[in-house]
Order: sequence, then C-alpha cells, then structure tokens
Amino acid sequence: MRSYFSRKLVTYGLTFFVAVTIDWAIPRLMPGNPIQGLIARMTLPPGASQAVTAYYEKVYGLNQPIWHQYLSFWTGLIHGNLGQSIYVVGSPVSSVIAQALPYTLGLLVPAILLGWYAGNKVGAMAARRKVLDNTVLPAGYLLTATPYMWLALLLAWVFGSVLRILPLAGGSTFGMPPSFSWPFIESLLQHWFLPFASLFLVGFGGWAIGMRNVIIYELEADYAHYLEALGAPQRLIRRYAFRNAMLPQITGLALAIGAVVAGALVTEIVFAYPGLGSLVFNAILNSDYFLLQGIFLFIIIGVLIANFVVDVVYVLVDPRTRIGMQGGRT
Repeated sequence: MRSYFSRKLVTYGLTFFVAVTIDWAIPRLMPGNPIQGLIARMTLPPGASQAVTAYYEKVYGLNQPIWHQYLSFWTGLIHGNLGQSIYVVGSPVSSVIAQALPYTLGLLVPAILLGWYAGNKVGAMAARRKVLDNTVLPAGYLLTATPYMWLALLLAWVFGSVLRILPLAGGSTFGMPPSFSWPFIESLLQHWFLPFASLFLVGFGGWAIGMRNVIIYELEADYAHYLEALGAPQRLIRRYAFRNAMLPQITGLALAIGAVVAGALVTEIVFAYPGLGSLVFNAILNSDYFLLQGIFLFIIIGVLIANFVVDVVYVLVDPRTRIGMQGGRT
C-alpha cells in the first residue's frame, strides 16, 4: 500500500508541475498589456506615462526576459511569494486571494458534499420505487443538462427580480461591517443561498441519475440473483447493491470536482459574489497576470488535494483494492 501511495504522490507532483507551468503561461498569451491598463486608470501629467510605464515594468519584473520571469515565478512560489496584484495596486496576491477564498469555499464544500450525498440517497431510493423514479429521472436529466450559469440566471430572475425574497448580488448587505452578529450572519446566508442552490441542484441531478442507473445494474447482477435464490432478504440484497454502487460514485466525485469548481467561478460572476470567480473576472479585465496565477494555483492545489483524498477514501472503502495492493493475499 505504501508503494501505491508513493506512485500516487509522484503522479500528483508531476501533474502539479505541468498544471502550474500552464497556469503561468496562459495569462501571458492574453491580449493586452497589464501595465498599460494600470496606467490608463491613473491621472498623469503630460509626458510622464513612459517613465511610469518603465517604473511599473521594473516593479513587476515584466522588463525581464520571459525565461527569467518563469524562473522568478517558481522562486517566489517556493518562498510563498505570489507577487503583487496589478488590479489591487500595492496589495500582495496572497492577501487579495485570502479575502475571497472563504466565500468560494463556503459555496463549494457544501454544494459538492451535500449534492453528492443527497443525489446518491435519492437515486438509490428511486431505483426501487417506481413512483419516485418517474419523478427523479426526468427532473435529474433536466438539472444535470442545465448549465450552471443559466440556472444561476434563472434563480436570480425568479427569486431576486420576480418574487424579491432574496438578494441578487453581493456577499452581504452593502455597507454592513463583518461581525459575528445575527444580522450580518443572516445577510450572509441570504446572499449565499442562490449561488449555493444553483451549484447544488446541478450536482444533485447528476448524482441521482448516476446512482439510480448503477443500483438497477447491480440489482440485475449475478450475485444479486444468487442471493435471491438462496432466500436472502431483499433488504440485504439492496444493501450489497448500494455498497457496490457507491464505488463508481466515489470515483465520479474525483472526476467531477474540476467541473464544479469551474461552475462555481461562473456562478460567482453571475451573482457578483465576492469569491474567486469575481476576482478572476476582474483580473482578466485588468490583465493581472499575477492575480490570475495565484487564483488558479489555489484551484490547482485544491483540486489535487481533493482528488488525493478521494483516492484514499476509495482504497479504504473497497477491500478488493487493498487485497490487490497486497498481491492478492487475504
């Protein structure tokens, strides 16, 4: 088992290196000059723009050869320095991200875990109850085929514009200082609910359909018919079917994390939610290479850690995997 996890760590390490290199390169392929965008937001005396441009190019290291910028990026990353933001002038990228990260985690973690848990439970129930299946199946197909952004716009229109029971944008009431008071927490939850609901519903539909289909397949497997012929109670057969059906759902969770993260970023932009998605949008508008690098670095690390955790959970849940690691010994 130790060699298995060692190989996994090497694989994740190589993946991290390649992904971070692409993360560094992609912003520099974007059209536009970040320093020119910064200068355009300033009020400068005539003839000063050239000197100010040269100054900021030196500050941000953009006057160096491209290979030197790449090496400086890795050197700073090793020392925990992600550089200075161009969008929020004078602020370290790490501090800008630290202010937005709790909002994104507050959306992602509950949406992923609750969507996965509730979808699997309802899908398993639908596989053995015809009335529920007739409801869950079409609703699940509709939800899982719905883009995150479109569902977010629909929820915003219904609950924000038509019914006017939930706020349309922001992370809390404008001008309300953060605190542990109930008014602030209530405002925080009201602004959180619609972005969370859009992520939860799309994930819920996909997991419900997946579990329903896998359960039906397991109930038709040879071992299920064999247990039924032996007179085993249906509850026991369904329990075995559910445990076997959970294995591909755990694997699917690892594959779906990246898609949910991308959906969360788009959803945050729709609701102007002050998470990483809104930062990505503003960083693109301002060609902020360093902020984009930092945000996607956190996303890369988060997705890799989540996938590694899912790998560990799969090994703990599936005894056949552990036996295989031990050379087939029981």
